[in-house]
Amino acid sequence: MHDIALRGADIGAAQIDKSLEGWLREKTRGVERVLIIPPDYTRSMSGAGSITAMLYAKLKDGFEVDILPALGTHERMSDPEISKMFGDGIPKERFLYHNWRTDVVDLGEVPASYVREISEGKLDYPIKVQVNRRLTDGTYGLVISVGQVVPHEVVGMANYTKNVLVGCGGKEMIDKTHFLGAVYGMERLMGRDHSPVRKVFDYAEEKFLSKMPLEYILTVMKQEGARGLMKGFFAGRDRALFEQAVELSTSENFDLLDEPLEKVVVYLDPEHYKSTWLGNKSVYRTRMAIADGGELIVIAPGVRHFGEDGDIDKLIRKYGYKGTDYVLDAVSRNEDLKGGLSAAAHLIHGSSEGRFKITYCPGRMSKEEIEGAGFGYMDLSEALAKYDVSRLKDGMNLLESGEEVFYISNPSLGLWALAEHFRA
Repeated sequence: MHDIALRGADIGAAQIDKSLEGWLREKTRGVERVLIIPPDYTRSMSGAGSITAMLYAKLKDGFEVDILPALGTHERMSDPEISKMFGDGIPKERFLYHNWRTDVVDLGEVPASYVREISEGKLDYPIKVQVNRRLTDGTYGLVISVGQVVPHEVVGMANYTKNVLVGCGGKEMIDKTHFLGAVYGMERLMGRDHSPVRKVFDYAEEKFLSKMPLEYILTVMKQEGARGLMKGFFAGRDRALFEQAVELSTSENFDLLDEPLEKVVVYLDPEHYKSTWLGNKSVYRTRMAIADGGELIVIAPGVRHFGEDGDIDKLIRKYGYKGTDYVLDAVSRNEDLKGGLSAAAHLIHGSSEGRFKITYCPGRMSKEEIEGAGFGYMDLSEALAKYDVSRLKDGMNLLESGEEVFYISNPSLGLWALAEHFRA
């Protein structure tokens, strides 16, 4: 079987284009319609936008091609976001919308006994395997999932089957796998392949997805200054390709430190981060690097709400980011949170468990809203005056005031942690 595995200092479009020629010929044999599943605009740094545009250009004359962004719980992409991410070569009518609450069908179930085993007895519930109905109704002879392998707070390392089972999945799969990862412990799975959540996805792949006409394109990206460099490009169905991408991401996307950080400043680009649901990557990706008693300052000019989904937003406002014990007790006592386990998981992920202070500096939310959710608050203009992001460089900075801060311009492309977390 023809698979692709490219590694380089910066893999270019011409190299990808050439590699895809034979691969597509093989994969489209006997096919009439193709579905491409890229991530949404919140993951536009993945390289998936240009790859999707390339695939469409190669396929449009011989096949009927549709694009289904893997939204998961995120907001629907706007036309300007589609143009920015994919260019203007794909007609807007080719883009489909995935609604995680209404567009799914059940394929089967991961049994409670298996969930109990992989969660070390912490949870004991079955998980329905749900995907967008378009993947199962026979419409498409080929489905190509495109996405980035990078450290992830729920599954350990993002992409591969996650793009299908969560990005195009349903409420139960999203809720219960998010909660599984949170209860198991984010520090135990971040940056690792074989997490309990990944084991659920592997079970679903083996039992329910194996006969689907699925192929995966996986990228590994690295931020260098303002540029995103493609370090790896992998295409095929075999899990071994994902494992190769995980190994490469481990070397390219991890910033392992010998000493904990006292003060971390993270900037959230307003085009990509409009909610704490997304913006809390600043918490997830740094929490294993921040010292006890330290502080994380999140400069978030575009943040205007908590959840991407209206119901989840209400739950975050009601319960707040107040730690694991508080959330688990709230789940046991309240039906609304019990019915919104992905929100409960997010509340655990977004808390420092009282270990360090989290200060949000939002552009479009009030002090009362931010503090009501359990965060500290700083006025955005005050934060920008104190921490001039136009002058800070990624990594350690010594300010004119004499204060030392560790700056991160984009939390989505890496993981910052003490090296001790990853020692055998």
